[in-house]
Amino acid sequence: MRFPIRQRPLLSALTALTLALVLVPVSAQQAPEKVDYDAIYKIKQQGFQNSKVMEIMSWLTDVYGPRLTNSPGFRKAGDWAVKEMTSWGLANVRLEPFSFGRGWSNDKFYAMATTPGGSWPIIGYPTAWTAGTDGLVSGDAMMATIQNDEQMASYKGKLQGKFVLTQPMREVNALFDPPARRLTEPELLAMEREDDPTRAGRGGRGGRGGRGGGRGGDGPSFNQRLAQFYKAEGVVATITAGRGDGGTVFVGGASANRQPDATLGVPAIVIAVEHYGRMVRTLEKGQPVTIEMDVKNTFDDDVNSFNVVGEIPGTDKAAELVMLGAHFDSWHSGTGATDNAAGSAVMMEAMRILKQSGLRLRRTVRIGLWGGEEQGLIGSREYVTAQFGDSRTMALKPAHGMFSGYFNVDNGTGAIRGVYLQGNEAIAPIFEAWMKPFSNLGMRTLTIRDTGGTDHQSFDRVGLPGFQFIQDPVEYSSRTHHSNMDVYERIQAADMKQNAVIVAAFVYHAANRDERLPRKPLPAPQGGRGTSQ
Repeated sequence: MRFPIRQRPLLSALTALTLALVLVPVSAQQAPEKVDYDAIYKIKQQGFQNSKVMEIMSWLTDVYGPRLTNSPGFRKAGDWAVKEMTSWGLANVRLEPFSFGRGWSNDKFYAMATTPGGSWPIIGYPTAWTAGTDGLVSGDAMMATIQNDEQMASYKGKLQGKFVLTQPMREVNALFDPPARRLTEPELLAMEREDDPTRAGRGGRGGRGGRGGGRGGDGPSFNQRLAQFYKAEGVVATITAGRGDGGTVFVGGASANRQPDATLGVPAIVIAVEHYGRMVRTLEKGQPVTIEMDVKNTFDDDVNSFNVVGEIPGTDKAAELVMLGAHFDSWHSGTGATDNAAGSAVMMEAMRILKQSGLRLRRTVRIGLWGGEEQGLIGSREYVTAQFGDSRTMALKPAHGMFSGYFNVDNGTGAIRGVYLQGNEAIAPIFEAWMKPFSNLGMRTLTIRDTGGTDHQSFDRVGLPGFQFIQDPVEYSSRTHHSNMDVYERIQAADMKQNAVIVAAFVYHAANRDERLPRKPLPAPQGGRGTSQ
């Protein structure tokens, strides 16, 4: 269509204006997110030149590890953390209790196997909250793979005084692939382009289950009936092959036994797969395997556990809150280094950096070191319910409206490479600006997807901005996560320093921006106990 000549100048002017608006960058249409480079300089100076993060790591692992919730190590570590953060000048540092269940610790484990070729020591560990042997015991090993009630009935009267090997021997492959790795650029790019934002992306880490061991509506589960059967039949102990190989054993626990009225079954032992295989093959040849074992475990009937909290009070926005945290508890076969003394040490170091650098914080900054995470995010869930709101009913408390954001570290020792946005589209440009000073350290990735299995979910479930960082996996799934090799030596010092600096910078900017962090719409009430993943 052609316009009359007299209309063309007006059309040209409108066209030019439209094009100008279209071509103006988004950053020019909106005020860019502020980045305080002077503060980042001070944070880097304190975090890289005067780091205490590995010293904190050693205290939490070498001295007070492992830290199974409510164990003596966990309680001593909590007391130490309170004393340490108080010495840095943090305010209101304290232990905040919640109901958990009784504590447990393994005080002694000794096991030897004797075959026709001789005797040899067994690499193994009791599962948490399992019974002990009540002194030195011995007996024959016996294969008994029981997967249903019919098989259970077939072994009745045959297991008295036996050490029961409960599973067939699995294949053990050579380690052709390296156990440690960094995230590659193609992998990070794929995370940015993820089409399904609900897909988990933890770099090999699995999510947490709920409280575990509960009774369903149809009476005891098969596993509960099997445990009762073993005890009634007079089994000395059950033995299984742990995940892992090369002497690495992954060990968990029987969480149902935390309750004071729980009926304990027989001792449950997890051993190195290579030692398990030697027993299986010997028995398959019709040769005897005799086991001698002494397991001493101690229960603590105090059912109250705790979270560790402390803060740096804010100035003109002190009633508003920014939080950072990590779970403080661990499993028991190692010293809980990568899971999750690493996260706890990074968060403690971030608080030390912020305090020691003398930076002004407008909002109050609070650290939370959570207990009971390994049993279903119990500590952080109880804290969020008490302080901000109940995810079951979405009945919210006044502090909910004054909350800005929560930052979590719980993916091991690996360097931070970005942030899971947890479906929060509006926060992407903010985090993008905050990441730029750390681009040369490899932090460049934002993914809209959710990630599960750790304490940021407790905040997210009541509609509070809660975020987990993307980290290099290093050896997390292959070697350290819940294993006997989760020890100080697996920690990467350079990564830890970098992570503490990045967290401190993110928390600083969240505490000092004019507005609180943007939120997603409130979720619907979850009902139930609020523990599902």
